[in-house]
Amino acid sequence: MSQTNRNPNRFSTPESLSDWLKPRLPSDSFASWGLKPGTKNVHNLWLELSEGETSLLDSTPPLRTVHVVTVRIICPDGRILIESRQELSDGTVRERCRPLSEKMKPGETVDDAVVRAIKEELGSIINGLFVAGDVRIVPGSYQKKVEERVSASYPGLPACYILHSVDAWVDGLPDGEFCTEEEEYGDCSETRVAEKAVFVKRHYWKWVESDSI
Repeated sequence: MSQTNRNPNRFSTPESLSDWLKPRLPSDSFASWGLKPGTKNVHNLWLELSEGETSLLDSTPPLRTVHVVTVRIICPDGRILIESRQELSDGTVRERCRPLSEKMKPGETVDDAVVRAIKEELGSIINGLFVAGDVRIVPGSYQKKVEERVSASYPGLPACYILHSVDAWVDGLPDGEFCTEEEEYGDCSETRVAEKAVFVKRHYWKWVESDSI
């Protein structure tokens, strides 16, 4: 299960992307990027394009397309792990109340994306050294669906989310509520751009009954 490769970033700098977006988006919406609590800025979108995680259709407004892997982590007693909220680098807190999710990389298989997402977002709390064997995808649980909605991260920018979801068992997680830390752009080569982006500092997690989500 691999996804289609996407076109490389055609914008040489975040500033050139900003110049391209301005006439194609409502001015008040675009001006709120990175200022309205819970939103990201044009540097984030440029990094997504550079990493191949996002593509933009040349339209007014542009359409952002993202492949996302969603992982419903199941506890032995049947409860489901959800991310209750995120603490961002600008100090704001973004409510989530959804299972672990992560944008996929170009050409990445769903299985590989699941392991990477869990390692990046939960690896700091898992007991011992994280290995791929700590994650077991529930056979037959894969589902795919498409959702279209305006992005909460980028107001005014419509998005098409291609969602690849699985259930999984993960060893070594705490039984109660817990928090993890992530260096969202820790391995990014575009360090100067990443320094200006809004990033997730902490994830807050809790277990809920399966029928509550």
